[in-house]
Amino acid sequence: MAVLCGAGLGRSLRRCGAGGSGRSLWKPVLLLLSPPAFSTSCARCAKDRRLRQKRAISERQLTRYFVDQRKVRVVGGQGGDGGHSFHSEPRKVFGGPDGGNGGDGGHVIFKADQQIKSLSSVFRFYQGFHGERGGSKNCYGANGAHMYVKVPVGTLVKEDGEVVADLTQHGEEFIAAYGGAGGRGNRFFLSNENRAPKLFTPGEPGQERVLHLELKTTAHAGLVGFPNAGKSSLLRAISRAKPAVAAYPFTTLNPHVGIVHYQDYEQVAVADIPGLIKGAHQNRGLGMAFLKHIERCRFLLYVLDLSVPQPWSQLQDLKNELEAYEKGLSERPCVVIGNKVDLAQSRINLPLLREQVAERVIALSALTGDNLEELLLHLRELYDTYVKTEQSQGQSPVKW
Repeated sequence: MAVLCGAGLGRSLRRCGAGGSGRSLWKPVLLLLSPPAFSTSCARCAKDRRLRQKRAISERQLTRYFVDQRKVRVVGGQGGDGGHSFHSEPRKVFGGPDGGNGGDGGHVIFKADQQIKSLSSVFRFYQGFHGERGGSKNCYGANGAHMYVKVPVGTLVKEDGEVVADLTQHGEEFIAAYGGAGGRGNRFFLSNENRAPKLFTPGEPGQERVLHLELKTTAHAGLVGFPNAGKSSLLRAISRAKPAVAAYPFTTLNPHVGIVHYQDYEQVAVADIPGLIKGAHQNRGLGMAFLKHIERCRFLLYVLDLSVPQPWSQLQDLKNELEAYEKGLSERPCVVIGNKVDLAQSRINLPLLREQVAERVIALSALTGDNLEELLLHLRELYDTYVKTEQSQGQSPVKW
């Protein structure tokens, strides 16, 4: 007898002889089997119960999860309706109205959190919790809980093109939408003229707004340069950040932030700003969408490609773009980095660059790692100077 795979109801094939004729007949017989305590499926028919591993996400796909702009619709919670009831008690027929007021609706609040680095976790719609209805015996309804939305530090909140909030400190809050007020119960309308009021008011709706969130990367240093200057490769060499690197321009489409760790546990944040071109302040190329990230950088690292003819002209063009975007932006503390020093043409252009440029020039190779120590030491000097300046002015420096 052969039993096919099945846990409760199976079919069997029974062989029987037909009167000695030598022929054998296979008759299907339906068997009612009780459910077994374990699976009786064969190995070929069994399902694959192994844990499926998550699909690996490439670096190019990871860059799409960085969001620096978000349009959010926020609605405050609606207030609870006022109560409508009259006091009832034995031997007290006319107890009077005792309906309480409704609870207020909850607010929608944006709160800056230094653990959040992108607006990708922010949804497009938020609504506060509603207030409860007023009860009898003069019981007020409970207020609705506030809806807190965590946003990165450095988030600008705009409404109709105007800035309404700038969250630059950890824990700073902004009430995006107020909740509605609770309604009045009939106890509120009691007067000498009206001893048994039946009037009560509903709760007010919450405030509704459409806000635009804009993230400006808050980093200590910003890597500024033209496309294919080696900014992403340099950030890979000095930190654990993994921006995409390729041989074509505009590889970096989103700003990346890498953390440089020192032995005394100080951390310096370096932002890889996407490549700029001439006319970037006029919204050419990637345009002004990424010039805004340079505003929050305390000092700048100009990355130049030493292998191109006249690399000192790149520095002048970059400063002109920054100055055209915001006056005084190019005057921040800076250092000039001559990248790709491992090439033969770069060694020829290096002394010419130092003659043309008044700032300090650090020649290195992000590919081979030559002279990265000088950059890291000077980066720490710029950071210490920034910390002392902020503390002398009574302000707290940005910490990572």
